Amino acid sequence: MTHLFDENGNRIVCTLIGAEANVIVQIKTSEKDGYRAVQIGGVKIAESKRKNLSKPLVGHFSKAKVEMRQFLIESSIEDDEGFKVGQEIHFDYFSNAKYIDVIGVSKGKGFQGVIKRHGFAGGPGAHGSGFKRTAGSTGMRSTPGRCLPGRKMAGQMGGSRITAMNLKVIRVNLEGQFLLVRGAVPGPRGGIVFMRKSIKKPEQ
Repeated sequence: MTHLFDENGNRIVCTLIGAEANVIVQIKTSEKDGYRAVQIGGVKIAESKRKNLSKPLVGHFSKAKVEMRQFLIESSIEDDEGFKVGQEIHFDYFSNAKYIDVIGVSKGKGFQGVIKRHGFAGGPGAHGSGFKRTAGSTGMRSTPGRCLPGRKMAGQMGGSRITAMNLKVIRVNLEGQFLLVRGAVPGPRGGIVFMRKSIKKPEQ
């Protein structure tokens, strides 16, 4: 994350996202696969790490005659015309986009209590209160006499798929292969994210 200033001197907090050209590894059709989508490969694999790929995955790249990639993701399409295996998708796809959606995996926080995980207020912090950062009652003595499912409790926090929607595109640098979006995106520094043009801004 970084920041810059607009023409009025207002500070804009933004995130820098870099990307290299992705390649189409497979095109799925409704006749053969039951749905229309393109399988995109990103981040080239170093020579020293190619030995870690499974044989089926190596065969998958060899059949498509494309360089091996570290990540594969599918993107649904309405029509497969204009797409072909081996075609590269460059960063200029977002050159005319005003808003984008960024999908990523949030940072894993481990096992956390209800105050950090759900924002509970907690009890009095005075000595002897006995109720400071606990969740309080989670069930009842009468019918049904059990903890109902879906109640907010302590547990695993983070490490889930999150979509940050309608992030305003501040700047697109085609030479440096990066763009600046307003606000934060899911995941740690150097994490892998999937970007698309905003689906809730059809007017762009």
